[in-house]
Amino acid sequence: MTRVEPIDRAAATGSARELLDELAGRGGEPGLMVRGMANAPALLRGYLELNRAMKRSHLDRRLVERISLAAQEWLGCGYCIAAHTRAARQLGLSESEIELARHGTATDPKVAAMVAFGQQVIAAPAEVTDAQVDELRAFGYSDEQIAEVVGLVSLQLLTGGFNLVAGIDESTTARSAA
Repeated sequence: MTRVEPIDRAAATGSARELLDELAGRGGEPGLMVRGMANAPALLRGYLELNRAMKRSHLDRRLVERISLAAQEWLGCGYCIAAHTRAARQLGLSESEIELARHGTATDPKVAAMVAFGQQVIAAPAEVTDAQVDELRAFGYSDEQIAEVVGLVSLQLLTGGFNLVAGIDESTTARSAA
């Protein structure tokens, strides 16, 4: 049972209804997290805008999924870990690459540095050092990409945090589909 009740699109009103209808018009019924966020239309709008913005980032999609896995592992959102694991597999990441990402690393030193940075941004952003940022630059990452990781991690905190607070997990998703 969820702690924040997802809004049924047909019963939604005002801004919540507009946002849910917009999403449904793009292809498919909004999921539990989105319908839960619809309780606070400003939150849902912010999530949608940040999500759209991060899809336009200059980070490789395989790197994005690795960073997302590292962040969600730290948060402990099993629902998000499962979703990002599926996405990582679809992008061709191996099971060992997925497992390493969940632990905040990778076999490739360049990828490992950025995944570890992403995990640190969620766990201890005040402890990021000049040396870490210099290392990312030495690997060829731009300041834009480094900044985008902060945005990506913020998105992960929003989604994982919301799901954990709302009580949305694999079991609630299975029950809602039944």
